[in-house]
Amino acid sequence: MSELAQAVAWQQPWLAPWHSEAAAVQAQLAGGASVADVLNKLHQQATSSTAFVRFVPQAALPAGQAYEQFIFDTGQVPTRDNLHDLFNGLCWLRFPETKRCLNALQAAQIARSGVQPLRGAVRDALTVFDENAALLSAPQPLWEALQARQWQRLFVELRPLWGQARLVLFGHALLEKLTNPRKSITTHVFCAPAPAGEMQALDQWAAGALRQADLTAKIFLPLPVLGVPGWWTQNEALSFYDDQLVFRPAPIA
Repeated sequence: MSELAQAVAWQQPWLAPWHSEAAAVQAQLAGGASVADVLNKLHQQATSSTAFVRFVPQAALPAGQAYEQFIFDTGQVPTRDNLHDLFNGLCWLRFPETKRCLNALQAAQIARSGVQPLRGAVRDALTVFDENAALLSAPQPLWEALQARQWQRLFVELRPLWGQARLVLFGHALLEKLTNPRKSITTHVFCAPAPAGEMQALDQWAAGALRQADLTAKIFLPLPVLGVPGWWTQNEALSFYDDQLVFRPAPIA
C-alpha cells in the first residue's frame, strides 16, 4: 500500500476535513495495511464516531448483489485497495449521517424498481452527490454569481467575499481526481445554504436537506473547484479565469 501513502498531498486545502487523520493514514498504508483495515482502525480510535458501518474486503460482496443494497442490509462497506475506496471510507467516517442517508435512499429505489440497466433520475442524482458533490456556504452575491455562471464576477470582482465562504468537498471520486489537480475538475455544488460550525453539524444538515430535496430536479450547480481563491496557486493570476473551455457561460435559455 506504500504507493497509496505517497499518492495524496494531504495538506491540500480541499482535504481540510481529514488533516487530523492524515499522518495515521499515511503511516498505516506505508506499513502495508489494507485500506479496509486502515479505515476500521480510524473508526475504532474515534470514540465519538457514528459511522454505522464496518469496512470489509471487496470479496465480501456476493456476486450479483447490488453494492448499495449490501451495505444497507449488512452495515458493511466492500472496500478495495485503491484511492477511490480510501476516500469513500474517509467520507463515511467524516459524514456518517449523509452517507447513511444516501445509502438508505438508494436502497429504497432498488426496493421500488430493482436494479435496472439505467438508474433513473433519483438514483442518478444520488450517485452524482456521492461521487462528486460539494457543500457551499457563501454570501448571497456569490450564490447569485454562481447560479448565473458569471465567473469573472464570482472569482474576480467578488474575490474578497470568498473569505466568508466555506466549501467542503464530499464526493469521493472528486477527491480522487484532485490527487492529480487540473483546471477542468468540476464539482456539483449542492445548491442550498449550509450552516457554519463543526463538521458534525454540516453532516446533519446535508442529510436532512437530501431527504427533503426533489431528486428528480436539477439540484446542483457546476463549480470548477480549482478556481476557488486560495485553493490553487495558478488562480492567483486572474487570467486563469479567461479559459472558456472551463469557465463556460450559462447556456442560452
